[in-house]
Amino acid sequence: MAKIIFIGTSHPYRGGLASFNERLATEIQSGGNSVRIETFNLQYPGILFPGETQYSGGPAPGNLEIKRSVNSIWPLNWIKVARRIRKEKPDLVIFKYWMPFMAPCFGTMARLIKKNNHTRVITILDNIIPHESRPGDRLLTGYFVKPVDGFIAMSKSVLAEIDIFDTDKPRLFSPHPVFDNFGECISREEALGKLGLDTTYRYILFFGLVREYKGLDIMINAYANKELRDMNTRLLVVGEFYTPRGPYDELIRKHGLEDEIIIYPHFVPDHEVAYWFCASDIIAQPYKSATQSGVTQIGYHFNKPMLVTDVGGLSEIIPHAKGGYVVKPDPVAVSEALSDFFRNKRDDDFSRCIRAEKTKYSWETMAKNLYLLMDQIKSR
Repeated sequence: MAKIIFIGTSHPYRGGLASFNERLATEIQSGGNSVRIETFNLQYPGILFPGETQYSGGPAPGNLEIKRSVNSIWPLNWIKVARRIRKEKPDLVIFKYWMPFMAPCFGTMARLIKKNNHTRVITILDNIIPHESRPGDRLLTGYFVKPVDGFIAMSKSVLAEIDIFDTDKPRLFSPHPVFDNFGECISREEALGKLGLDTTYRYILFFGLVREYKGLDIMINAYANKELRDMNTRLLVVGEFYTPRGPYDELIRKHGLEDEIIIYPHFVPDHEVAYWFCASDIIAQPYKSATQSGVTQIGYHFNKPMLVTDVGGLSEIIPHAKGGYVVKPDPVAVSEALSDFFRNKRDDDFSRCIRAEKTKYSWETMAKNLYLLMDQIKSR
């Protein structure tokens, strides 16, 4: 049995990062290991957070030990928490790294913890180069990477980018597992009823935090195609805006789509996610850049056909013309694929493919890859 500590986002914080850490920690714990999550008592200063709230309204996972201890901006806190963990001598510390803002905190803690000459440090990478880059990003990431003993990348594009910072340490590709913690599938009719949506329409879902790189403008321009709208469709845009909403509203008005695009500009709590996915016919991710996406893995859980663009690691996950579409990040390409989906009634065939494909993306596989990486580190 190994003693393992996660350092990163968890309850009471919300979102995909917390869901990922909690679900993987649960999987590792089920294998007989001792697991604890050290999460933040301050994740982001309020002035830097663009959303409505950082916090979940739901209960904490009942099966996990979660300790709120880490202040992302206070160096004395990093030293105090790292020294405490160092004394415990865990076998493994796992950092879930997603942005350079966390590099000073995580990099300092990793250095201090490893001074016990026992603990190994692994990072699971959402991104290693941010979608929305800022000056100093690579310098900060390089600081974090230096004390890390091994890497797990959830897309092949991120795996390749590790070479920018390190060419020697062990690394593995392990795709993002299916998010199976959002409840069971419900019927389309029940989901539409819960949301108050008209059952006579077919729905395209654009889901998740709205950021510029996710291509909502591409989606709106694609949906402006009259052929697609004439197929009795509606576009659902569901998620908080982390970028100014005004330009998107202006684009909707320009195309006269005010009555055909339904916007729910709020974060969706876990217990309501099933409503939006089960009400929808296809999930659209017209991203301009990407590595991998938790939205795709929610789509897999609910057996939904998906459209993704050929950027980053998205094309690695969706079998083109079998479980969905992989297209260029271009409104014409997106519109043509969606028109093909509705015109040729491909939902049943695509959903069957998704059911078969999702068996590849298990939490058990992710846990096994963590153990494999630990063995490779120990053998060096």
